[in-house]
Amino acid sequence: MELANSLPETVLGELTRETKPESDLTAAWGTPAIVLRCGVSPPSPATPSAELVSIEGVDWFAEEVPEGYIFTSWGRLANVEVTVPDDYSPEADPLVELAPAIKAVDPKA
Repeated sequence: MELANSLPETVLGELTRETKPESDLTAAWGTPAIVLRCGVSPPSPATPSAELVSIEGVDWFAEEVPEGYIFTSWGRLANVEVTVPDDYSPEADPLVELAPAIKAVDPKA
């Protein structure tokens, strides 16, 4: 997949690490892992009126979970999900580094 080839080697100074199972649709950085998954379903509470966060030209639906946040891209041809543990604060910072790759390979729908 094009996105896998466009992702940065580091996010927040954390190096890329293996994902299990290995897939071109996933990527991870650091410990605990910041995890990116491509081609996910839109989050169920996301509607056109949902509150979105725009970071570097990519819109995200943010969902707080007990261990951190799950961000899902919105308005693109393929949804990308980024899970960011609480260890990285503010949790949206990794999206700044991931947005250029997402914009480059996934145009707005």
